[in-house]
Amino acid sequence: MYSTIELKKRINQFPRVKLINLPTPWQKLENLSRHLDGPQIYIKRDDLTGLAFGGNKSRKLEFIIQDALQKECEVIITWASLQSNWCLQAAAAARKFGLKPILLLFKTYKLPPEYDGNLLLDLILGADVRIKEAAQGRVVKAEDVEEIIEEVVNEVKEWGYKPYVAPIGGSMVGGSMTKPLGAISYVEAGLEALDQAEKEKVEIDYFLLATGSGGTQAGLVVATKALNENIRVIGISVSEEKEPFSKEVLTISQDTIKALGLEIKVAREDIIVFDDYIKEGYGIVNREVTEAIRLVAQLEGIFLDPVYTGKAMVGLIDLIRQGYFKKEDKVAFFHTGGTPALFPNKHLLTRYLSDE
Repeated sequence: MYSTIELKKRINQFPRVKLINLPTPWQKLENLSRHLDGPQIYIKRDDLTGLAFGGNKSRKLEFIIQDALQKECEVIITWASLQSNWCLQAAAAARKFGLKPILLLFKTYKLPPEYDGNLLLDLILGADVRIKEAAQGRVVKAEDVEEIIEEVVNEVKEWGYKPYVAPIGGSMVGGSMTKPLGAISYVEAGLEALDQAEKEKVEIDYFLLATGSGGTQAGLVVATKALNENIRVIGISVSEEKEPFSKEVLTISQDTIKALGLEIKVAREDIIVFDDYIKEGYGIVNREVTEAIRLVAQLEGIFLDPVYTGKAMVGLIDLIRQGYFKKEDKVAFFHTGGTPALFPNKHLLTRYLSDE
């Protein structure tokens, strides 16, 4: 295992810009823990990073924007679903440092492409938004968009600018990224959370989070392996089945270990993914998600989002009810942001809330 100082030193070898306020808050969810009568639940508030309504992606973008600037790029190209928090964060970060954002937004769920939620914020930022059709209920992967990305890259070059392609979620090596920069940022986030827990004399047993592109989970897996391998990281998948997706998380974890020069190993059994809560598919709000959002809002005054953290909370609640955790366990829930997506989903949310 590594010391906190040594791990920080390795992370700091990677330059970054200043985008966010760290550390993000850490608190115990007293009311929720009591209500669920299970383990003690803590929350890491990465929805409060400070850039464009906050979220986990802004940690990643500190490293990615610096990489783009070092490579003398003038345009950031990325993609995701229609109401993507990643794309919003990328656009805000790009604008802050004088880069032009081009966002390819795919209609992966049945929401109208109206200016609401993150899409409204993209408009305010002046991002070049291009809305595309896509398969329903799943995250758009790099192999799905290769031809479109190539067309946009060539277009940007014809304008006389140098493009930077940032892969969805900002963690996988690919596009213009030669290192898993997003995952490296979440090694640091794991370190930060464990520092905060230690100051409160809390020994965490589990990290639990929504996992979509895999980088956040991979970073936390590497952090726990380096600092405290007794901690298990649980990913609640919002899109992909656990077997192929676990392999992706493992690959990102191994790339991250290599980039940081760590002498640790992550094996397949270290990657815990539950795909039981995907239900209707990626980004599709259901009754369970609505109930989880309302429960946390009413008990703790904290709003979750309907795409990621709402489903992660459904998973946490169900695992508690199944007896997955011991009563004395301590679980840290990572709030990864995305709350502007509540608003374009208002019709489904109000329908489920009104039915009760």
